[in-house]
Amino acid sequence: MSPNSSVPARTSPTDAMAILGRVLVNAGKLDEATAHKVIKDARAHRKTLIAELIDSGAISALNLAQALAQAFAVPLVDLGALNLSALPEGLLDEKICKEFQLLVLGMRKHTLVVATADPSHQEALEKVQFATQRNVEWVLVEYDKLVRTLNAAKPTPAQAFTPFFPASDFEDQEFLDETAAPNSVENDIDDSPVVRFLQKMLFDAVTMGASDIHFEPYEFSYRVRFRINGELREIASPPPAIKERLASRIKVISRMDISEKRVPQDGRMKLKMSPESTINFRVSSLPTLFGEKMVIRILDPGSAKLSIDALGYEEAQKRRLLQAIARPYGMILMTGPTGSGKTVSLYTCLNLLNQAGVNIATAEDPSEIHMPGVNQVDVNEKAGLSFAAALKSFLRQDPDIIMVGEIRDFETADIAMKAAQTGHLVLSTLHTNDAPTTLTRLRNMGVQPFNIAASVILITAQRLARRLCVKCKQPFDLGRDILLESGFQAEDIDGTWKPYRPIGCTDCNKGYKGRIGIYQVMPISDAIQAIILRDGSAMEISAQSEREGVKSLRASGLQKVKMGLTSLEEVLAITNE
Repeated sequence: MSPNSSVPARTSPTDAMAILGRVLVNAGKLDEATAHKVIKDARAHRKTLIAELIDSGAISALNLAQALAQAFAVPLVDLGALNLSALPEGLLDEKICKEFQLLVLGMRKHTLVVATADPSHQEALEKVQFATQRNVEWVLVEYDKLVRTLNAAKPTPAQAFTPFFPASDFEDQEFLDETAAPNSVENDIDDSPVVRFLQKMLFDAVTMGASDIHFEPYEFSYRVRFRINGELREIASPPPAIKERLASRIKVISRMDISEKRVPQDGRMKLKMSPESTINFRVSSLPTLFGEKMVIRILDPGSAKLSIDALGYEEAQKRRLLQAIARPYGMILMTGPTGSGKTVSLYTCLNLLNQAGVNIATAEDPSEIHMPGVNQVDVNEKAGLSFAAALKSFLRQDPDIIMVGEIRDFETADIAMKAAQTGHLVLSTLHTNDAPTTLTRLRNMGVQPFNIAASVILITAQRLARRLCVKCKQPFDLGRDILLESGFQAEDIDGTWKPYRPIGCTDCNKGYKGRIGIYQVMPISDAIQAIILRDGSAMEISAQSEREGVKSLRASGLQKVKMGLTSLEEVLAITNE
């Protein structure tokens, strides 16, 4: 490897040390023996190679910086010549700066200029890109000067959030006392810094494509996390003192009871992004040891208008699903864990069925997506409006199609199945691992086998996998043995394709951008009906469905790997076989 050769986009800490050691040896700064010794010591001391090099005296900070600047073609800057008091603040979270030893020097258009002593650190680059949603330009500085600068007086959490919270807001006191008078509570929750902070979090979440926002209070800290592409990412760590105000503000605009902090609550709110665009949010509060945790689900109205092709169904799976929803009666069940896209799949089907001559009624807890032309009902258990009560009412409303948000108990399942047997098409969801075990779950609820066999016409199990970024994904030879062990058949490994791996670029998050569905679509055939009627096991149903050409979730995921849509490690992580 030559000194000017580029570093691979994805390297482990061990690989990164070896690369840096080779760069310094090729540059004539270290001999082979010293390089191996320093790398070994760095691992033993759990330090970065650069820190070990400087601390051990193997090379001076200036010589090291000059060698790395030449090897990685990164400009070298003297921190001692800069006016550090004039550097911008608040562009990058202090935790990231401390963890990866970074210093923000400024902004150039949409590019963040960041000082580092290690330009090979790919994880640091990705972390900064994700946290700021900006391009990053490395500038090399001497390690010792960077450490001294970073170890200088750090702002307190209160100071770090001064754009939102004035210093007077951080007095050691409880903002919302349990016995506070109503007027006092109203004044506290109408606090403009808290309002601005909440608005920023909501805007940022929508802009970054998050599906959920978590506001989490702990004894000595408070954090805000976004779920993006199925993964939770920490976005901010505001002072713990704001937890009561922030929870109360969210409750007020979600029409929840701000005086009740002992039981969970649910609510809804809206945010106007522009004169033409309004985003809906579903809010949930949960009392924890150190305050109320608030989770906000972002409801994307555009997801209801997705085409069935955009969801990721294979041709055979799509054909089976379209044939099922074209039936005049019967029950279609969509299963999977929370956050697997069941609601979007249901509404995609409803969108196809939503015609002028069709009466559609839905019962949800609550309705996540508003669809004109569909009669949507929010379940309210406290008021006596349960799923079962809503279903009974629907049957007196001359429905053609009924959608039940979730089958949770025997009564709901029994009414839904009777509706499916009496001329109605019923769509609903269940929380099960795959399609065959859905039938076992219904039996555990108390539904009789003959009712299941007579009503259920199709079951879809699904997961969401992160989609590989089309701009930076790279083919990667994993080897025949690994592919066979993962579930590929010998005939699949014919040399005409290779799996792709995530790399990471300015346009994605660690090599992934967006998500794609992985499905198991199982029609209830005559043979499967016979197994159900004799109360057969999920294993028997699974074996029969495979004989009929129904792919398991793992097999469906492997097909997405073969198509280059996602990575093998992603499929292995979300499926079980």
